Amino acid sequence: MDRTILHMDLDTFFVSVERKIDARLNNKPVLVGGIGDRGVVAACSYETRPYGIHSGMPMKMARQLCPEATVIRGDGGTYSKHSKVVTEIIRETVPIFEKASIDEFYADLSGLDKFYSCHKMASELRQKIKRESGLPISFGLSANKLVSKVATGVAKPDNEKRIERGDEKTFLAPMPIQKIPMVGEKTTQLLQNLGIRYVKTIQEMPMEMMGKVLGKNGIALWNRAHGRDDSPIIPFHERKSISNERTFGKDTGDVKLMREMVRAMAENLAYQLRNGNKLTSCVSVKIRYSDFNTFSKQLKIPYTSADHILIPHVERLFDQLYNRRMMVRLVGVHCSDLVTGNYQIDLFDDSEEKLNLYMAMDYIRNRYGTDERGNSILSWGSTLGIPNIASMGNPFNGEPPIIPAHRNA
Repeated sequence: MDRTILHMDLDTFFVSVERKIDARLNNKPVLVGGIGDRGVVAACSYETRPYGIHSGMPMKMARQLCPEATVIRGDGGTYSKHSKVVTEIIRETVPIFEKASIDEFYADLSGLDKFYSCHKMASELRQKIKRESGLPISFGLSANKLVSKVATGVAKPDNEKRIERGDEKTFLAPMPIQKIPMVGEKTTQLLQNLGIRYVKTIQEMPMEMMGKVLGKNGIALWNRAHGRDDSPIIPFHERKSISNERTFGKDTGDVKLMREMVRAMAENLAYQLRNGNKLTSCVSVKIRYSDFNTFSKQLKIPYTSADHILIPHVERLFDQLYNRRMMVRLVGVHCSDLVTGNYQIDLFDDSEEKLNLYMAMDYIRNRYGTDERGNSILSWGSTLGIPNIASMGNPFNGEPPIIPAHRNA
């Protein structure tokens, strides 16, 4: 059966949500991201694009390029709520879909043309999302995920693009090579050094030549340039690990602050494990120093999801890893080797009262532990003045990890 794949992307999602909340931001340059000198642009309005601003660039540079822009730190809890509204609309409409990120979706409409026009269905879905969520969204429709994603980029802002079956190669040919998904800066530079700037040039090259230049990646790129992609829709993302990290606004040597930070991260990760009925047997701590050298240290432990076990291990790893002669830029905690299960009582060290305490704490967090934006207010992290260090979302709900709308502490 011929495939029909829909790709949908919420336009400048973080900015659109902020404009929905505050209409005064409409038609004005807006930047969302970390507001400190080390902040990163998470989203930028189309009004900032002529200044050369793009997502991922340092916020300090973006503010210099467009001083009149309104800068908003952003809030992951608020954006998650709006994303869930769109997710539920899609879930009710299409048979199979994949949530690729907080603002990006794929849907498999294969075979539905027998009953209803896939393009008409996609258009009606887009209008329904705009009407019920109040957010602009674009889509691309084609025979595979790759071409549909590129088509969405062409359709933006707030529009749609359909690529007929058999026209994939012609559609991609005039585009710059960096428009192909998975082609990053290094690959782009390498290809440009070889005189390859447009997809059409790759299409005209023998596959073997691309293989010699880039190996397996070259062959994959050659196939993508021809519009070939058989990657499936993934309705459920299995999480292999969970982590939390923060970049300090300024390099710090405050040991107490850093220990409290990793403690808060460990507490939040333990809560998330229990909430998802998961256990971890490997915990690690990461430190990035002011010279950008990054080190990590991990420890294998018995399967657990208990604060009183994870937190001491994390604190000891931090003490072993930290070099007090150098300032620190970033700290992080990571839990891996996850399995499904509930924490089992230790006959020698635990008690029924301790397990009941965990159950009571988690119940209170689930029912009363969030503010109006969906962020935790009952956590060690909230006492540090960083409530977003403890997200109340379930990381094991099958959706991909959410990238914070701000990138520094």
